[in-house]
Amino acid sequence: MKEKLYIFDTTLRDGAQTYGVDFNVDEKKILASKLDQLGVDYIEGGWPGANATDTQFFNEKIEFKKSTFTSFGMTKKSGRSAENDPGLASLMNANTPSVCVVGKSWDFHVDVALEISNEENLENIAQSVSFLSKNNKEVHFDAEHFFDGYKSNPEYAIQCLKAAIDNGARWVVLCDTNGGTLPNEVETIVSEVVNSIPGEKLGIHAHNDTGNAVANSLSAVRSGVRQIQGTINGLGERCGNANLISLIPTFLLKPEYSKTYDLSIEAGKLDQLTELSRLLDEILNRVPNRTAPYVGSSAFAHKGGLHVSAVNKDPKTYEHIDPQLVGNRRQIIISEQSGKSNIVSRLKSAGITVDEDDKTIQKILDRVKEREFNGYSYDGADASFEILVKKVLGEMPNFFEVINFNINVNNSGKEGKTVSQAEVMLKIGNDELTGKGEGVGPVNALDNALRNNFQSSGYSELIKDLSLIDYKVRILNTGTDATTRVSIESSDRNNKSWFTIGVSENIIEASFRALIDSVEYKLMKEKAKSLN
Repeated sequence: MKEKLYIFDTTLRDGAQTYGVDFNVDEKKILASKLDQLGVDYIEGGWPGANATDTQFFNEKIEFKKSTFTSFGMTKKSGRSAENDPGLASLMNANTPSVCVVGKSWDFHVDVALEISNEENLENIAQSVSFLSKNNKEVHFDAEHFFDGYKSNPEYAIQCLKAAIDNGARWVVLCDTNGGTLPNEVETIVSEVVNSIPGEKLGIHAHNDTGNAVANSLSAVRSGVRQIQGTINGLGERCGNANLISLIPTFLLKPEYSKTYDLSIEAGKLDQLTELSRLLDEILNRVPNRTAPYVGSSAFAHKGGLHVSAVNKDPKTYEHIDPQLVGNRRQIIISEQSGKSNIVSRLKSAGITVDEDDKTIQKILDRVKEREFNGYSYDGADASFEILVKKVLGEMPNFFEVINFNINVNNSGKEGKTVSQAEVMLKIGNDELTGKGEGVGPVNALDNALRNNFQSSGYSELIKDLSLIDYKVRILNTGTDATTRVSIESSDRNNKSWFTIGVSENIIEASFRALIDSVEYKLMKEKAKSLN
């Protein structure tokens, strides 16, 4: 019979302690709802009474379908009874069925940080847990600095755990608060702890200061713990916490764990992980980590020709799981390092059928390498790549030709607003048209001018839902005459996004080239007719 593993998410509490992270109440509600849908066992919402946001969040009286809502606080202060401690009162007022209280388990901290005796610290733990437990709370005791404490004074560290267990705690959580413990140490220490505390009452809370939070969590599970605490994307103080986005699929998809343990999270829910990971990045206005295990955009990206050739025969040659299981997708990267296998695979994914022995494939490869020598990069620039291919194949419709364009940037004075004005002249069919546009920046102005050119062509209706959602600039060499690469992400009413690039020594020209590719790709998607 399989043993149950419990997933405890602390993104909204420990994750919120990350430098530069400040969740508002609505953001917390969105993330909590997604975690509940996923099916984590516990959602730690924050520290009621510590700040206005957390207090308001708990006042929302949120109800979950699958997860247990948990509030966080600390053991009572010395010199107060548990009944009269304001921190414990805040936990009671939060009205969550589950509470997590943190207390010291390292005698060094008891002496230096708390400046109380070891015995008084044990009393504070015991009385706090007893008070909460008697008030029908499921109590988690976070044994802060446990591993450092165990290495310093194992007898006392265990006493701290027993003080919580003996007074009603459901869980005692071994915290690697400084994040300096290594996997072999975790395995040894946890194996010794389970001789005193049953594994079904033990949890692990690992920090990532040596890059081992996930490994330490896995070691702890192998050695006996049954609750795993962590955060979405490994968010957390300093170097972060154990990344649940890595741990959850490992538990469910790797036989060493899946054959031994059950989770409340169903395997069929794993395809929510990539979306959840990127949702957090979107809320934080961060660029997603491309190399993140399981969910990163590069996690299943293949660039080397030998790799791609093998993947085309069987994905298992270079993929440890099917990317769709976690809501991700395979990417075949086109670059100057590409071989014909890369080209063939990308063409197939774009719905372009070309025989593998067709000489055109070499022409496409040569063209890619030529363009990348001049600064282009088709890593992820799917739309620009498809346009390039269709031009080489002679299959690209000639929607319009750019005759010229110009930009003016004006500022009305010291406190005036800067406005960009653009003029674009196009040839569409037999007509030469000039469109004018205004915008907050040059690219915005060019976009508006380009759209105004299409009013009489029929193209206007086809691109009215085209939105530019991201704009990135990379300087490829130094100096004021440096070559610039611009990447534009575009989207439409179907929320399907695509990427285009432009390269030039002039940043405006590079931007315009990327913009033109975006518009042409949209027209191509809409099966617009060539008017030229």
